[in-house]
Amino acid sequence: MLLHVNTSSGVPVYLQIEGQVKHAVAAGALKQGDALPSVRKLAAELRVNPNTVARAYQNLESQGVIRTVPGGGTYVADYQPGLLKSEKMRRLRPLARQLAVEGAQLRLPPEEVVKLLEDEMNGLGGRR
Repeated sequence: MLLHVNTSSGVPVYLQIEGQVKHAVAAGALKQGDALPSVRKLAAELRVNPNTVARAYQNLESQGVIRTVPGGGTYVADYQPGLLKSEKMRRLRPLARQLAVEGAQLRLPPEEVVKLLEDEMNGLGGRR
């Protein structure tokens, strides 16, 4: 798995790891059951503290993106359609708000912001 972190970006490294793993899963680069590197191995590859990777993995596991088998490794979780639509919407609302604010600050018409989001969704290969 190829992850990159930018320690000077202002975005916490654990959030960068979370976002990249989620993107890889959404884009199909990581599939259900694929193994992820161990915390120590990924920390060494990225040259970050193992606690940082552990935090990202814990968050991803609590969100149902990955699963950890004690003594057996960490894997991309099986798709679980169990989340209610209201919970899915609750999770996306802050991101939608952030996108709307950024678009407004850049003085982009709402149609162009929506088009940008649609393009990104289509770029993921239509996985919905």
